[in-house]
Amino acid sequence: MAGAERIAVIGAGLMGHGIAQIFAGKGWHVSLTDVDEAILVKAREGIRANLALLADNGIGRAEDVEPALGRIKTTLRLEEAVADASLVIEAVAERLDLKQELFRRLDAMCPSGTILATNTSVISITEIAARAENRQRIVGTHFWNPPYLVPLVEVVPGAGTSPEAVDSVYDILKKAGKHPVRVRRDVPGFVGNRLQHALWREAISIVDQGIADAATVDEVIKNGFGIRLPVLGPLETADMVGLDLTLQIHDYILRHLDRSVEPAPVLRDKVERGDLGFKTGRGFQEWSEQSIERSRKQLLEHLIAWTRRAHESS
Repeated sequence: MAGAERIAVIGAGLMGHGIAQIFAGKGWHVSLTDVDEAILVKAREGIRANLALLADNGIGRAEDVEPALGRIKTTLRLEEAVADASLVIEAVAERLDLKQELFRRLDAMCPSGTILATNTSVISITEIAARAENRQRIVGTHFWNPPYLVPLVEVVPGAGTSPEAVDSVYDILKKAGKHPVRVRRDVPGFVGNRLQHALWREAISIVDQGIADAATVDEVIKNGFGIRLPVLGPLETADMVGLDLTLQIHDYILRHLDRSVEPAPVLRDKVERGDLGFKTGRGFQEWSEQSIERSRKQLLEHLIAWTRRAHESS
């Protein structure tokens, strides 16, 4: 329980309202702000639906839904949202200029003891903090979507972030039931997205080179090494098979992997043609409304089942 502490979340979209839900569900009072009243209304509806879904699946209780919502205050005024917050979490659009200006304003309006966190998924924390004076209190907290189901939060210090700010945020996230990890150094993409997009680069390259089609690439991952990943990470796997074998494989295979520093031509071509995936019904594969719904349902059911197991074992 957080006591009298208040969390402020800036941006009530997909990530922002999910982050607000996490803290409200664990007893914090939360101020949620956005520039559009319609987004705030939709956020409350989304939080209610998410909490009810969890309760229906044995994660939490139905009688706790409305009390959690009651701990969330929505406002269009940034100053009001952050006035008495001990932690402010930014979850606005992934634009460096927008984030820089927001943190400059937050640094000027928030008391010195308030920690300022950004939910950026790839942008350097040091760059985001560049226009603020008190950079020691600005830290990265990269939640993963959907934040109320995926436990990981990457805690990332910028060049000027104090160890005390990192420790404080880490402790708050632990109390909120998340799985925070400390990233030692501020690099674009941090840990998770560097790993994820290295995989995506090779996957797209395989399609671009005609080695396999997109469906086959996904089948190989989902029915192969992907099954191991929840319990055995890549470096654990390397230790398991032996670093001597890992070295022998790398001596041969690495020169054959994609090393491009530019997006694959096939990806750029698809975007230029307007083949954007679920948004348009066509991307690397064809998507009907039914297949889109099935894919989203399968993901949600998988994450809920995983969360339920974690909840029951805690």
